[in-house]
Amino acid sequence: MRTKLEPTGERMIEEAYHHSLGGYVIYLLHSASYEFAEKYCKGKRVLDLGCGSGYGASRIASHALSVQAVDVSAEAVAFSSEHYPRENLSFLTIEPDASLPFPDESFDVVLSFQVIEHVVDDSAYLKEAARVLTKNGVLILITPDRKHRLLPLQKPWNRWHIREYGMTELRSLVSERFKIDRALEMGMRSDVAQIELKRYRLLKWVTLPFTFPFISEKIRQYSLNWIHKMRGERNISSAGALTPSFGTEVVELSEQANHSLNLVIVASMADHV
Repeated sequence: MRTKLEPTGERMIEEAYHHSLGGYVIYLLHSASYEFAEKYCKGKRVLDLGCGSGYGASRIASHALSVQAVDVSAEAVAFSSEHYPRENLSFLTIEPDASLPFPDESFDVVLSFQVIEHVVDDSAYLKEAARVLTKNGVLILITPDRKHRLLPLQKPWNRWHIREYGMTELRSLVSERFKIDRALEMGMRSDVAQIELKRYRLLKWVTLPFTFPFISEKIRQYSLNWIHKMRGERNISSAGALTPSFGTEVVELSEQANHSLNLVIVASMADHV
């Protein structure tokens, strides 16, 4: 029996997100992230740090010398192994907040897409990424841009996120371990971006009583879990498949993108002081 993996707002399953327009927009952001990374991974040894359902690691493996994909979810790793078998692609379950089970300088590229916002000790997380990179290695890090998602000082309304970053904060954090080569925003064509921005506006106001900066983490988590339970689980794949007229060409990557939704950092070990 093949492993079944349920889609959630934090777990991207490729086929499931083609059943709603909002889901498709989220899928495009993920797809564009791996599309952007392909040129850095060509012929390289790659670590996909937080691979989720494995579709992105499989895509990178078609360009890379080898890909080691890891995730803290054993269920996600089992699903990935079954659905995306490739000779140069391996999947492995790792422990949260533990040292990576790889020797120093094992990889040429580390990909961290939509992961660091979940990590308790983000500085230690980047220290481990730096440890396993070669001296000429590259880190590509992508995380949500809090600019439109949250009010100033507001805690995340996403119940799985520990924190969310602005560009200044993210650059400062990454600079502790790496030399930043590119700092970009990932936005979208205005009409498409509004689909996500409308969701952001609703959630940041609905959850505001539980996400004030002085609210304890225990209360925030309890309240957001309660809201999620009251809304009920969304069956993302229940509707028929969409046939959208647009793809990743609507995604924009630049230093000042329209309607920034994600932050993108490309950083290197070379010449870092």
